Order: sequence, then structure tokens, then C-alpha cells
Amino acid sequence: MKKLFLVILIALAPLVSAKEKGWVTLYNGKDLTGWQTTGNWLPQKDGSVLIQPRKGEKGWQRYKAYLWTKRTYKDFVLHVEYKYPPKGNSGIYFRVRDRDNPVQTGIEAQVLDSFGKKNFGAHDHGGIIGTVGASKNMSKKAGEWNTMIVTCKGNHLQVELNGEQIHDLQLDKTAMKTRPLEGYIGLQDHGEPNNLHFRNIKIRELK
Repeated sequence: MKKLFLVILIALAPLVSAKEKGWVTLYNGKDLTGWQTTGNWLPQKDGSVLIQPRKGEKGWQRYKAYLWTKRTYKDFVLHVEYKYPPKGNSGIYFRVRDRDNPVQTGIEAQVLDSFGKKNFGAHDHGGIIGTVGASKNMSKKAGEWNTMIVTCKGNHLQVELNGEQIHDLQLDKTAMKTRPLEGYIGLQDHGEPNNLHFRNIKIRELK
């Protein structure tokens, strides 16, 4: 009985720890409660969510097909895990004022199969689109899980990818200086044939 009790405590420890630190789960692993989309986002048995564009759904300018939070966030730490197929392409959007125009009214951290690439820019994995590329290539191989952590506090943006900091920016000194300091969070549907899995999407709001 003692051993069983210890096993239960160990299993619950991460959940208790996350709760104590103020983390809130954005994707519950079962359905799209708290989100809105017209895209083909499919909850999976392993607790992830799969974006699987329908036949004929091509291109990235289908903003309503992105997976959007129903509420806005200001200062926060956002944790997202994902895996892409070979040449997979998506993006993590945050502080988006207008979900029908996220490119001009928000910020995107690029998600892209960039494993092994040497010449790195803003449109490669971890880059802040329209601003600057990641300071180092931390991309994992296609089919492996990546972890991105985005921290926004005022104009200060930090991004960590797979355990390494790749951005430490003052947004008011970049091309993003006119972007809002509060907005929606979204995951990009880049159209066929980009099938990507996302999981462990959670947020900790900062005061």
C-alpha cells in the first residue's frame, strides 16, 4: 500500500507543481474548448492535437483556419510542444489584435523543419517573422518533439527552443515596435501537406 501511495504521489507531482506555479492548460488534450477555428484540428488519443488540412486547403492566408484562443493575453510565459513532418511548416502567433489580420497585428515565431541548416534567418525555425532569426539552430529532426517557451513582459521578448535561449529582444527597438502588447494566441494552419502535432500547450500569466 505504501508503494502504491508513493507511485500516485510521484505521478501527481508534475500536476501539483504546475498548478502551484500558476500554469493554466490551454489545450485540454481532448477537445477544442477555449479555442476557435474553421480548420481541421483533430484531437488525438495521445493528448496532442493534429492539424490536418482538408483536401484542397492550401496556403497560409486562411486565417480563420488557424487555431485561436478565445481570449487575449498580455504578459505571459507560453509553453508549446510540437513535431513537424519533413519540410513541415507552421507558426506560433501571440499578441494578435485582429485574428483576421495576424501578420500585421501580431507576432509570429516560426515553426519549420530546419534541422541541420547552417544559414539561418527570420523565416527559419524559431525566427521572429519580419524581425530576426534565432541566435542558434536548435531544430530537432522531423518527427521529434520540440519545445518552445515564449516569455512576453512589456516590450521584452525572450524565446527558448529545446532548452536554449534563442531570442532576448526589446520589441520597441525592432520592426515589431508598433505591435500591440496584448492579443490572441494562435497556431498556424499552413495548408496542405503540413500535418503537425501540438501538445502540452499551457500559459502562465505574469503580473
